[in-house]
This record gives sequence, structure tokens and C-alpha cells, in this order.
Amino acid sequence: MTLEVLPMPFTVCRLSDVHSAPLGEAFCFLSCTDEEISLVCPTASVPEKTLRREDGWRAMRIAGVLDFSLVGILAKISGLLADAQIPVFCCSTYNTDYILVRENTFSRASEILRAGGYEVL
Repeated sequence: MTLEVLPMPFTVCRLSDVHSAPLGEAFCFLSCTDEEISLVCPTASVPEKTLRREDGWRAMRIAGVLDFSLVGILAKISGLLADAQIPVFCCSTYNTDYILVRENTFSRASEILRAGGYEVL
């Protein structure tokens, strides 16, 4: 399985207003629940007003389109990284999954995933 590295840094943040999310951007993961509004987007696209933000994330995505019948894709990736004490933040879309790790663990995470049989581009 191939993981494609996205070139830009990402930020995970909480918003007070869904309308401030940069929905026109290429990478914008917006989640709204009864408790919060969360946004993951390139750091350069973070809205001016956030309630909280965590900068310094790097992202990779599973290449191609994943069938909904596939089982354990994220579990295997997150398991390899968990065994190495590397925290992850994951986002899923209709087509695929995105795995974010902190910038300071990115090189090590990439090495671990390669050793686990993944191609990291």
C-alpha cells in the first residue's frame, strides 16, 4: 500500500463558527458535532479567529480509492505508530484516509511505516 506525503504543514483547530472554515481550499476537514466544530487544514489557511489551535502537523494519505468493505487499514497504520509511541490524528473522506503526525515525529513515522511494508512517497 502506498502513502502519499502532502507537502504543506497542517493545523488542527476548534472554531466557534462553521462559516469561518476555508471550505474552498483543497484540504479542509470540517467536523461538526453537538459539542464542537473541528477543522483540519493547511496552516496557511487557518481562519483568523480560532478557539484553540495545534500547529505543526504533517499529513499523508492512502493512495487510491479505498473500498468500504476493506477492514483494518487505519488500525494497522495507527498500530505501527502507536507501538513506536507516535500519536496520530486521522481524517477520512469518501475515497480514502489521511494520517497526520506531528512534524517532530514525521521522519521517524515514515521510517516505521516503510519498515512495516508501506511505500511512503
